[in-house]
Amino acid sequence: MIDLADDTAACVRFFSRMPVPRLTSSDDPQAIPDFRKIARAIPFAGLIVALPAAAAGLLLGLTNLPSLAIGFIVTGLLATVTGALHEDGLGDVADGFFGGHTPERRLEIMKDSRIGAFGALAMMITIGLKAALIAALLDRFGPLGSMTILLGVESFSRALIVWQWVKLPPARPEGLGSRFGTPDRAALLQAFAAGALSLLVALISLPLSSLALALLLAVFAASGTGLLARAKIGGFTGDVLGAIQQVSALAFLVGTLAIS
Repeated sequence: MIDLADDTAACVRFFSRMPVPRLTSSDDPQAIPDFRKIARAIPFAGLIVALPAAAAGLLLGLTNLPSLAIGFIVTGLLATVTGALHEDGLGDVADGFFGGHTPERRLEIMKDSRIGAFGALAMMITIGLKAALIAALLDRFGPLGSMTILLGVESFSRALIVWQWVKLPPARPEGLGSRFGTPDRAALLQAFAAGALSLLVALISLPLSSLALALLLAVFAASGTGLLARAKIGGFTGDVLGAIQQVSALAFLVGTLAIS
C-alpha cells in the first residue's frame, strides 16, 4: 500500500499541477517517473485530479445555476488542474494527423506549440460536447450521481491510456516510452483493476445496461484512436495518449446517456 501511495503521488505530480508533498520516506518528488511500474496508479491519479471539479459540480448542482453553465465550469476545472495536458494532446493530434501528408511531417506539426485550424476545431467541439454531456448527467442523475459517474469516467479513461501505451510502439525513438519507460503487463492489469474499481460506485446511479454500453464505446474509441495513430505516425506519443483519454472519456459519457 505504501508503494501504491508513492506511485499515485508520482502520477499526480506528472499528470497535473496539483502540489503533492512527500508522502513517505521512499517517495521522492524529484525522481524521474518510471512508468514501467507506476503506470498502475494512473487511474487512481485520474480520480484524484478530477476531485476538485467533481466537488464543484456537486456544490453547484445544488444551486439554481443552469446545468450547461455547471457543465462548462466542471469541464474548465478538469482542464485547469491538469494544465490542459490531455486537451493540448488532442489538439496537437488533430493538427498533425490531418494537417500533414507524411508521418515525419505529422510528427513535426505535433511538436509545434502553435495551434492550427484542426486542433482549434477539435478542442472547441470536444470541450463543448463534454460540457453538454455533463449537464445532461446532472439533469438525469442529480449532482451526487452525476459527479460519481464523472469520477469513474476520468479514472477509467486513464486505464485506457495504459492499455494503448502497452499495445502501441513508440512513434519517436526519443519519445515518452524511451524517457520514462513503457508499462509492463502487470501494471496494465493493475491499472484496469483500479479503473474498474472506480466505476463500482457509479452503479448506484447508473443502470448496468448503460454502463455496459459506456464501457464498449470507451474501449472502441481508445482502440480506434490507437489504430489511427499507428496508421498516421507509426505508434504513440504523449499527445496520442492524451487524445485517447479525451476521446474515450467522451465516448463513455455518450454511452451513459444513450439508453438510460
